[in-house]
Amino acid sequence: MAPNRKKHETRKKTDGRKRNPTGGTARRSLLIRFARATTSFGWIFVAETDRGICAIELGEPGNASFGRLRARFPRAEFREGDQEFAARVARVAALVESPRRGLDLPLDIRGTAFQRTVWEALRAIPPGKTASYSEVARRIGRPAATRAVARACASNVLAVAIPCHRVVRKDGEPGGYRWGADRKRSLLDREAPASGHPARRKDSYAFSR
Repeated sequence: MAPNRKKHETRKKTDGRKRNPTGGTARRSLLIRFARATTSFGWIFVAETDRGICAIELGEPGNASFGRLRARFPRAEFREGDQEFAARVARVAALVESPRRGLDLPLDIRGTAFQRTVWEALRAIPPGKTASYSEVARRIGRPAATRAVARACASNVLAVAIPCHRVVRKDGEPGGYRWGADRKRSLLDREAPASGHPARRKDSYAFSR
C-alpha cells in the first residue's frame, strides 16, 4: 500500500499546479511594449520585452511591423509604450540617424544558434568598416556557409543595432537589405570616414583572431 500512496501523493502535487481555464498549465504572460517614431529614414518601429529591445524596423507601416511582431510572439501581451519607453525609443531613433554613436541599451536577441553566431560577428564590425558575406562566414569558422550568412543577415529584426548593413557583396557593392538597398547605402554613407567617401571594399574590416 505504501508505494501506491506515494504515487497518489506525487500525482496530487503535480495536479496542484495552477492551470488556466482551458486546462493547460498557466504561464506568466510576456509583456511587450512597442512604439513608432519618425526619422529621416521614415518611420521606425521599436519593441521591447523585459530582457531588452527585441525589434527595430525601418520605414515600414506600423501595422505591418506590429503584425510581424505578433507572429513572433503569439502568446505575448502587447502594450503601447509609456513615457519611460518613449525615452528609449528616442535613443534608438538617434542611433538610426547617427549609426556611429552605438546603442547603450540591452537587446533581446532571439534566433537559432547559427543566426546568433552570425549576428555576434556583425556587432564586431566597427562603424565605417564593412565585411563581405564570405569574410563573415570565415570568421565564424563556416567558410562554406556564405549563403547561410546572407540569410541570417536577412533575418535580423534589430536594424542598425545589429549592423547587417555593414555586410556587403564581395565586389564592394552594398547588396540586398531587409529594409531596402537605398537605406543600406544611406547608413553606410553616414558611417563613412571623415573623408566623406562611402564605405566600400577598400574599407573592409579585418576580423581579429
